[in-house]
Amino acid sequence: MGEPWILCTKLMYAIIILMHTFSRFVDSNRRVDFLSDEVLELPGQPSVKFKQFAGYITVDQAKKRSLFYYFVEAESNSSSKPLVLWFNGGPGCSSVGEGAFVEHGPFKPDGSVLVKNDYSWNKEANMLYLESPAGVGFSYSDNQTFYTTANDVNTAADNLAFLESWLEKYPEYKNRDTYLTGESYAGHYVPQLAKLIVHSKAKINLKGIAIGNPLLEFNTDFDSRGEYLWSHGLISDDTYELFNKVCNYSSIRRQAQSKSITPNCSRVANQAAKEIGRFVNAYDITLDVCLSDVFSQSEVLEQNQDAETKVDVCVEDKTIEYLNRKDVQTALHARLVGVKEWAPVLNYEMQNLETPMIPVLVSLLKSGIRPSGIWSGVKVSPSLVVVDSSPVVDSGVDLGVDFSGSGDQDSVLPLTGTRVDVTRVAKELGLNTTLPYRAWFNGNQVGGWTQVYGDVLSFATIRGASHEAPFSQPERSLALFRGFLSGKPLPQPKEAQKSEAESPSISLSPSPSPSPSPSSLS
Repeated sequence: MGEPWILCTKLMYAIIILMHTFSRFVDSNRRVDFLSDEVLELPGQPSVKFKQFAGYITVDQAKKRSLFYYFVEAESNSSSKPLVLWFNGGPGCSSVGEGAFVEHGPFKPDGSVLVKNDYSWNKEANMLYLESPAGVGFSYSDNQTFYTTANDVNTAADNLAFLESWLEKYPEYKNRDTYLTGESYAGHYVPQLAKLIVHSKAKINLKGIAIGNPLLEFNTDFDSRGEYLWSHGLISDDTYELFNKVCNYSSIRRQAQSKSITPNCSRVANQAAKEIGRFVNAYDITLDVCLSDVFSQSEVLEQNQDAETKVDVCVEDKTIEYLNRKDVQTALHARLVGVKEWAPVLNYEMQNLETPMIPVLVSLLKSGIRPSGIWSGVKVSPSLVVVDSSPVVDSGVDLGVDFSGSGDQDSVLPLTGTRVDVTRVAKELGLNTTLPYRAWFNGNQVGGWTQVYGDVLSFATIRGASHEAPFSQPERSLALFRGFLSGKPLPQPKEAQKSEAESPSISLSPSPSPSPSPSSLS
């Protein structure tokens, strides 16, 4: 029999070998799992150098509930760029069908093929599109009663479970700067997920949040519709007076949700609908409508639109056709569970729309998140609230930016309501204006307008944008997104920058851009 210490050494050596082998086995399995979700090529896509992935993350093992994601790495230097999680609104609209293939993903459907999006947000970040809650798009629950009980609480919990499990699957992103972003009803999804991350002390390197055209306060946001429609000539003076004296839009919306509308509110709603007509896109009043509209979040136009717009108004219909192709679903590792076809929307507990989000935002900011900017569109672009934050006390989260925006051509969640919401946030935080309202620029053209409160909260618009700003103003939206991630002030023309460098005062009127040459006029 050998010496005891020799036996111990041999045993320890064997254990080390076993642990090393097990570790390699785990890493190998994780790598196989990682690669199994890689999308080698989507049907009809152009050649690209970045990688893309798609698949499922189980968020409730017992009830077999899984959420579908589509992930595209940044076009270049993906290892040094942040992770951005994107939500569309609804509630219950597909972030894959809408965000990825209509707004700011790398491709857009065009007939049987995909064309490259020159203003894709993966130029600046690694983009993760999540279909949430279960029942939206390809996401599913084996217990289909969930589809009628989806609400803010279980959606936020599932979204957190998804993100934590996704980071386990893609561990190289665990320490990456992470941003939560979205539009419309993401005004609920994003703040509530951020709150869970902070309170649960989840190991997520959350740096900021950004919300476009957000629903933040039910009465404020919906009641601003009457003034917006009147000021843009869509309703008469008489109808506007009815909104102010007989029944406002928040009352109409609330009663419609409960399926019990009073005669007075019915009269006002019907009169407004008659004046506006059926052929105006409420989400962008400047666009025509697609004659075969199928999306609930926005309808788009017929083919005779102004060439200056350069927007494919029927791209959403094309997206539905594309995502319902069997070869596309196979390439995306997607499956249909309990449904016959991919659909962009889901039922939701609509009473949740009335849950105010401003207190959630304010509490996040007071806990250490420092807002740096709010953007809002001048057509229908989203307002963006940007929070440039310091570390949250005892949360383990160093949150950098919260951005919420609202568009000027959006009559559903108008710019006017978002402005009131932003002002309320600033007042509750005790912030004074530090940068008076001024234009920001994309190249030599006005991209929108901006205002800064304190050194933490900004408000901005995207000129000429819709409820879905990246859809209607892709270049300006990308410029704003780039500014959001960089944390730098929105650009001014070179003349204004030079003037500011020479003087500490802030100019309310930036130097005008040079007149465009005839060749640049469209």
